[in-house]
Amino acid sequence: METQRRLRVVVKVGTSTLTHDTGRLNLHNMEHLARTLSDLEGMGHEIVLVSSGAIAIGTAKLGLPERPTELRDKQAVAAVGQCMMMHLYDKLFGEYNRVVAQILLTGEDVDAPVRAGHLRNTFASLLERGVIPVVNENDSVSSAEIETGQCKVLGDNDTLSAMVARLCGADLLVLLSDIDGLYNADPRKDPEAKLIHLVTKVTPELRAAAGGAGSWRGTGGMATKLNAAELAMEAGIDMVISNGSRPEDLYGIVDGEEIGTRFRAG
Repeated sequence: METQRRLRVVVKVGTSTLTHDTGRLNLHNMEHLARTLSDLEGMGHEIVLVSSGAIAIGTAKLGLPERPTELRDKQAVAAVGQCMMMHLYDKLFGEYNRVVAQILLTGEDVDAPVRAGHLRNTFASLLERGVIPVVNENDSVSSAEIETGQCKVLGDNDTLSAMVARLCGADLLVLLSDIDGLYNADPRKDPEAKLIHLVTKVTPELRAAAGGAGSWRGTGGMATKLNAAELAMEAGIDMVISNGSRPEDLYGIVDGEEIGTRFRAG
């Protein structure tokens, strides 16, 4: 990948990066991410941010002792959290003279051709104006479909980010996680686990090494990231998994450096 090439980049940030173990917002990570993405946009790259965190942020905002379990409560908490999250992004990106826009999606939005066409046009218009779209699943509407199995298009923001990358015609998808990348074993259990820097095909062996869900604050795990990688690679889009605690790694990732795990398309 050429260093000087201007890329359309979709960056997905997970709940575990946006919040502390207490469930409270990690303002340091959010500010660092906003500064890095603003600088990348200033370098000429087009940036789309897919952000998790609405339910976790809403849980903390309402002073609840733990994440709700009932669907109606999850949806209500998500509505509160989404409002606060966008307020913070608007403030943080505004410090660097960047404009953000909120886009909330459901499975039907990306699955229906007419709606998908409108979305492509919206993303194109925003990016042409130098606006950074901030995307999340519309949990207050779509969680019911996901949990009842009536709509399985989305359900996690790793998959959502891959769908957004395809809709946008992105050059690169980056998943910022709480781990450095894909390992050949679970590094939290196996001290001999080694980071895999390059993947050209998602194999059953990789899936076996992926393990289960991630942290308690989020719903995704390495398995959902492999699903996202397959979607991206099929569309000719490279995908990288890297550690969200180091947003500055995005500079090197955009330049094609060996950071995290890169799933190379084609």
